[in-house]
Amino acid sequence: MSNVYVMDHPLIQHKIGIIRRKETGSRDFRAMVGEIAMLMCYEATRDLKLQDVEVETPICRTVAKELAGKKLAVVPILRAGLGMVEGMLTMIPAAKVGHIGLYRDPETLEPVEYYCKLPADCDEREVFVVDPMLATGGSSVAAIQMLKDKGVKNIRFMCIIAAPEGVARMQKEHPDVDIFVGVLDEKLNEHGYIVPGLGDAGDRIFGTK
Repeated sequence: MSNVYVMDHPLIQHKIGIIRRKETGSRDFRAMVGEIAMLMCYEATRDLKLQDVEVETPICRTVAKELAGKKLAVVPILRAGLGMVEGMLTMIPAAKVGHIGLYRDPETLEPVEYYCKLPADCDEREVFVVDPMLATGGSSVAAIQMLKDKGVKNIRFMCIIAAPEGVARMQKEHPDVDIFVGVLDEKLNEHGYIVPGLGDAGDRIFGTK
């Protein structure tokens, strides 16, 4: 799985353990998802390019580093992906934010677009697509294809919990997209939920279960 990066940071694993627990309420769940996204963003931006810039410290002039080249954007898949945005922006506050909304057609079970609003210069940005759960991979594959259709070339995908089935589908459909995963779980059950997972991330973030 050359383009799949599973996080091994102890703080990420600890916080995922907290959100798995069924007794964790919406307020704590929401806060923890944001913190996990922030920590994952730190890991997922490790290879961003730097350039030299001359600055003046209180003591003298010197050469420091700043991010070079491409600008960044965060694109959550609605609605659960919204829970990861604030944590991402804590780390990369200059990033712009787009939104992609999809629902699953009850007949075909395929994702259908109902909303897409992206920064005007999204095709010039390094785009992080975020969704807490990668289950079947249908929504993520569709969202990334929507971005590619709009000219976006540099895409990374971040999720907190993934099923092997979703990872395999992403690799098959979008082998050029790096996938950052908090933890890789065992499987999908017959209802399409990740096992052991954490239930419905959107319901738990927004308290609608």
